[in-house]
Amino acid sequence: MARRRPVYTTRVDWLIVISLSLAFGAWVTSHLLLVLGVARREGPWRGVLSLVAPPLAPIWGLKHQLKIRSGVWIGSLVLYVVALIAASW
Repeated sequence: MARRRPVYTTRVDWLIVISLSLAFGAWVTSHLLLVLGVARREGPWRGVLSLVAPPLAPIWGLKHQLKIRSGVWIGSLVLYVVALIAASW
């Protein structure tokens, strides 16, 4: 008979999958909102450039007083990377 995995392991796996999904969704959403905010304040060419080169979005966002959007962008990216590292373990 096959050996069953402990219940704890499956719960942790589900927690990692959920946190990966939520963090990635929050990062994509905050990135798009940040791109729109930068495009409104600086012009559409900077919005398109920050859409193509994602690290420019929070830099320009902080420059144009979009602190909350930039903070959510950075925080969700950090959470996503931590969950990705936990998933690879």
